[in-house]
Amino acid sequence: MSRALLLLVGCSATLLVFGLWIPFKALVAQEMLELAWAESQARQSQARPWPWADTWPVAKLDIPARDVSMMVLEGVHGESLAFGPGRMPASDGPGGPVILAGHRDTHFRHLQHLEPGDVVKLQGMDSRWRQYQVTATRVVDSSREILDTRSLARNTLLLITCYPFNSLDASGPLRYVVEARPDFIVKPIDTVATL
Repeated sequence: MSRALLLLVGCSATLLVFGLWIPFKALVAQEMLELAWAESQARQSQARPWPWADTWPVAKLDIPARDVSMMVLEGVHGESLAFGPGRMPASDGPGGPVILAGHRDTHFRHLQHLEPGDVVKLQGMDSRWRQYQVTATRVVDSSREILDTRSLARNTLLLITCYPFNSLDASGPLRYVVEARPDFIVKPIDTVATL
């Protein structure tokens, strides 16, 4: 009887470790990314969070209503999305839309709670915070509709994740899209006291 109990406890512990691995990895990675972000801002150049990283932090995203802050990485490939939301390449051109994608069960799980009027902030490498206001949320069938970014207003922020949020199958075609428009730019706070 004790062998069966030991086997049950061992299997349960193994399942628990595998179940917590991705959220744990995402949490630890955010701390390492914070350090790389601080270095990127100080040097005004890309700083990789670990030597073998194929991505780097390009922005910091805050969702004040949900008390959430996270680093945004360059690229939306699987390796970068495992550690945080990613910026679609070339989506941050002059006046063009900024498109961020993330996993619905880790970093972007909070998107389901955003409503029109909510504030989202994005900090660039220049340390300036750009404040956006959510204007719309919608579900898009990616197998039938392509997001036409040319029709978006200047400087629009799009946050995209898989949908539905509670589905066990993450490979479906549905995407949850949060659209936010610029509110105003918040200047960085000067932390150096003058005497």
